[in-house]
Amino acid sequence: MPTDVRLARTNDIEICFETHGDPSDEPLLLVMGLGSQLVHWPQVFIDAFVDRGFFVIRYDNRDTGLSTGFDDAPIEDFFATFAAAAGGEAVDVPYRLTDMAADGIGLLDELGIDTAHVLGISMGGMIAQTMAIEHPGRVRTLTSIMSTTGDPDVGQPTPEAMAALMAPVPATRAEAIDASVMTRKVIGSPDHFDEPYVREVATLAHDRAWRPAGTARQLLAIVASGSRAEGLSQLDAPTLVVHGDRDPLVVPTGGERTAALIPGAQLMLLEGMGHDIVPAFVGPIVEAVTSLAARVPLR
Repeated sequence: MPTDVRLARTNDIEICFETHGDPSDEPLLLVMGLGSQLVHWPQVFIDAFVDRGFFVIRYDNRDTGLSTGFDDAPIEDFFATFAAAAGGEAVDVPYRLTDMAADGIGLLDELGIDTAHVLGISMGGMIAQTMAIEHPGRVRTLTSIMSTTGDPDVGQPTPEAMAALMAPVPATRAEAIDASVMTRKVIGSPDHFDEPYVREVATLAHDRAWRPAGTARQLLAIVASGSRAEGLSQLDAPTLVVHGDRDPLVVPTGGERTAALIPGAQLMLLEGMGHDIVPAFVGPIVEAVTSLAARVPLR
């Protein structure tokens, strides 16, 4: 069970977060992906890091879960704005990845944490990368999982994954939960799909906070933020890049390019892993992150 659940005020918004473990241990900030909430982190993942001596912080990104939403900044034509941003045009969006990165750093400020190990998955990996680029003194180590660089020639979804991502918003609770389960089946690790567990988490997340408009705004934040290639090439934080060889949502070229750009980055390509974290891959990931953290002296 979480040791703490509360709201932090930062950047003129509220961020909902939990902490797990001993505050005197090494801080590990977990950054979630597109439209996903802190409850989407598998408990086995959290517990494994706590057992390895980390103080784990997980939170809802802005426009997700119980953190501040931006429903007062609607997008008049989502698809036109998305296409323009994807084509490199300047677009007016409510926020970008830089703002989401500042939220995470602001949360560390509220907790009185000077530096932390930062781990992000998917969009969370993009946010974590942005933290390391824009706030280098705050990131002890960077772990980017199933993510990409923002370059349009790598990491793009397969047609099936894109169709799942861009599907119409369901009309009812039951349809929304079913759609979440089916999306996970499309993008997840194909040999490790646990439908009862996925349905349980989808139900929990839907009943906690269902905010599809926020997911759309987050997607626009991704495409409007462009490439991080230049910034990544100048990083000096110890970095681990993890990717599944069967990821259809962010295909492995995204992780490969990320690792190639960051000086000294370690690339871990996990056989059979899709766009999710399932128990079969928790051990290798936790071991690799723990080893990465051990390279950095305590501050």
